[in-house]
Amino acid sequence: MAKKSKTQFVCQNCGYVSPKFLGRCPNCGKWNTMVEEIEQDTSDRRVRTSLTGERAKPTKIDEVVPKKEPRVQTKLTELNRVLGGGVVPGSMVLIGGDPGIGKSTLLLQVSQQLAAIGGKVLYVSGEESAEQIKLRAERLGNIDTEFYLYAETDMNEISHAIEQLKPDYVIIDSIQTMTQPDITSAAGSVSQVRETTAELLKIAKTNGIAIFIVGHVTKEGSIAGPRMLEHMVDTVLYFEGEKHHSFRILRAVKNRFGSTNEIGIFEMREHGLEEVSNPSQIFLEERLDGATGSAIVVAMEGTRPILVEIQALVTPTMFGNAKRTTTGLDFNRVSLIMAVLEKRAGLLLQNQDAYLKAAGGVKLNEPAIDLAIAVSIASSYKEKGTQPTECFIGEIGLTGEIRRVSHIEQRVKEVQKLGFTKVYLPKNNLGGWKAPTGIEVIGVATLGETLKKVFQS
Repeated sequence: MAKKSKTQFVCQNCGYVSPKFLGRCPNCGKWNTMVEEIEQDTSDRRVRTSLTGERAKPTKIDEVVPKKEPRVQTKLTELNRVLGGGVVPGSMVLIGGDPGIGKSTLLLQVSQQLAAIGGKVLYVSGEESAEQIKLRAERLGNIDTEFYLYAETDMNEISHAIEQLKPDYVIIDSIQTMTQPDITSAAGSVSQVRETTAELLKIAKTNGIAIFIVGHVTKEGSIAGPRMLEHMVDTVLYFEGEKHHSFRILRAVKNRFGSTNEIGIFEMREHGLEEVSNPSQIFLEERLDGATGSAIVVAMEGTRPILVEIQALVTPTMFGNAKRTTTGLDFNRVSLIMAVLEKRAGLLLQNQDAYLKAAGGVKLNEPAIDLAIAVSIASSYKEKGTQPTECFIGEIGLTGEIRRVSHIEQRVKEVQKLGFTKVYLPKNNLGGWKAPTGIEVIGVATLGETLKKVFQS
C-alpha cells in the first residue's frame, strides 16, 4: 500500500500547524512564518521496536522489572555532577549553546573517555567531515578503536548504522542537520527536528542506548526548533560563557535523573576542556581589597554553594531619568532592591545611575543574593568599602525585613572553607545548626540594621 501524504502549513517560529496558509500565525502573532510542508504517513515507523525486533506492549505495573544498570562515570566529575551522577543507559541528553562555545569539544572528549572504559561510541556529524573530527580528536588526546565516526544526515542511514554497530552511546552533532527522507521540508524545520528527535528517542528507549544530541540556539539564547524538543528528551544542558573568555558553565535546566539548576564549570585550554574543582576561588581571585561597591554572596547552584562577588557602581545621573544596567543579575530584582533601599533605608537613589554585575560571568537568580546586592549598592553610594572577609546571605522583603533562606549550613561551611571570618545572615536562620569554628555569624532582622552594622565605622 502506498504511503499517504498530507499538506500542512507550519509556523517556523512556534511550531503551530494549520491545514491552510495563514499570513499571520494565530499562536505567536508573527507574520510570514507559515511554511508549506508535505508530510508522509509514518505510522509504521513510529512503532517502538528494538534492534532485536521486539515491540513494546502493555504490561501490568507489578510485572515490570526495572533494569538496575549503574550509571557510567566519565573522567569529568563536573559533567557527572550535572548529569546527576553519571551517564544513564537509555537516556537522551540535549546540549545547547552559542556557536564556538565548546559543545563539540566537550562531547568529543566524553566520547573518547566512554570508549576508553569499554563502551562502543558512534559519533554522527552532519556539519563536519570525519577527517575534521579526527584532527580535533588527535589534538584532544588518545583515540580509542571503539570510537566510530560517521558523517551523515539521513536518519534512515543513521538508524541502519546503529542497527549494524549496536553502539552503547550515540552522539548527534547537530539535530538541526538531520533529516527524515519521508518529510519534504528543509533540514532544521519544525517537522524535521520533531521527527528526527522522535526517531532517536525510540532508538534510545527500546535499546538502552544513551544518546547525546547537540542543539543550535537562537539569538535569544534558547534552543532552536520546536519547544517540544526540550520536553521529549530526558536532560537539557546549556553550555554558557563568553567565547573570548576561557571559563565555561554547563547548566542543567531539566533532568529526569538528577537535580535541576546544577552547574559544572570548565576552562577551555589548548588540549580541550579542563574541569574547575574550586570555582569559588576563581570567582574571587581578582577582587580588590578595600574597593567600594563590592559584596560577597554564597549562591546555591543546584547542590553546590559558590561564592561570587557582586559589584555595584552608583553615580549621579546626568539626565532626567536614572539609568539601571545589570549583568548576570535579574533587572527586576535589582530595581526592587533599590526601591526598598530608598524607602526603608533612607538612601536617595532616584537621581543615581546604577550599574551592577556578578563578577566572573556567572548568572545568579535566587532570593539569597538580595542582601549582597543591597550592601554593594549602599557601599558604592556611601563610598565605604566592606571588609574583605565579610560575606552576606539573605532575602529582602518589601518591608525591609531579612527573610530566611535554604541550605544555610552548607553556605556557611563554604564561606569558612575559603577563609572568611564573618557572615551576615537572616536572624531566623540561626537555630537548629552549629556554625563551624573560626567564623563569626551575625543574625540580622532588617535591612536598616544590616547597613548600620556593616558601615558603623
